[in-house]
Amino acid sequence: MDSAQKISTTSEARTLDRGVNRVVDRAAERGVQPAALGQPTSLTFRDDSPRPGLSILIPVYNERATVRAVLEKVRAVQFPVDREIVMVDDGSTDGSRDVLSDLPDWPDVRVVLHEKNAGKGAAIQTALKHARGEIVVIQDADLELEPTDLLPLFEVVHRGESEVCYGSRFMGDTRPFRKMPTYWANRSLNFVCNVLNGLRITDMNTCYKMMRADVARRINLTSRGFAMEPEITTKLARLGVRIVERPITYRPRGKEEGKKIRKSDFFKYLWAMARFRFASMKRNDDPGRPA
Repeated sequence: MDSAQKISTTSEARTLDRGVNRVVDRAAERGVQPAALGQPTSLTFRDDSPRPGLSILIPVYNERATVRAVLEKVRAVQFPVDREIVMVDDGSTDGSRDVLSDLPDWPDVRVVLHEKNAGKGAAIQTALKHARGEIVVIQDADLELEPTDLLPLFEVVHRGESEVCYGSRFMGDTRPFRKMPTYWANRSLNFVCNVLNGLRITDMNTCYKMMRADVARRINLTSRGFAMEPEITTKLARLGVRIVERPITYRPRGKEEGKKIRKSDFFKYLWAMARFRFASMKRNDDPGRPA
């Protein structure tokens, strides 16, 4: 199957073009009945192209003004391996889907649609089901971060220095945004995370979490919203996976520019850290790559 096709993964989703018909054809070849295609695992597939070294997962929710620019910046980064970009529109209502539907047929970009907004964590879970890369990383659809900063993170994981590398917003000069409430909220949450999990990292909440795909699937992500951030870090700590950090550039935006984190999320993060720290870890039966 051509990896440029824009496809749908759940019964709550629709397609951007006719690519789903070819997904159904391929599924039928494998003995999967069309009625079963509503199940998330039924629409994962093995591409005929070589497996890429890196999958960049981009959740999109109401980012019409920036999503195309972010995608172009990500595509411009020269990684030393083949990479794919898996974009999941999580029920956008601002015209983001129009932007995605107008994208050229780039062979390295795949677009998946959630019919209804389900949360960032849910979007990442969908993206992981389609990711074929040996390494995965999350890229937000805004312009707060600089995609070229992914290169040092990739090198850490690719060389085997660590299975996980975070891009830290707080290892460099933080003076430009120390007066922002989100800065102190992040620092407080990071302190609690370190205490609970015996860690010494500086940015638990970073978007840039680069890791081996098999490690990402061992986490068995369950959070549907922003609580995915503390869930990932807490579960990595419980799995005994070492987290390395590298500094990244950060240009924070405000609510008027589309920032979606709210004050209530602070308490949701605290609850998630406690819950995932002390709850039993469920075994993930995911085989490690799309079927």
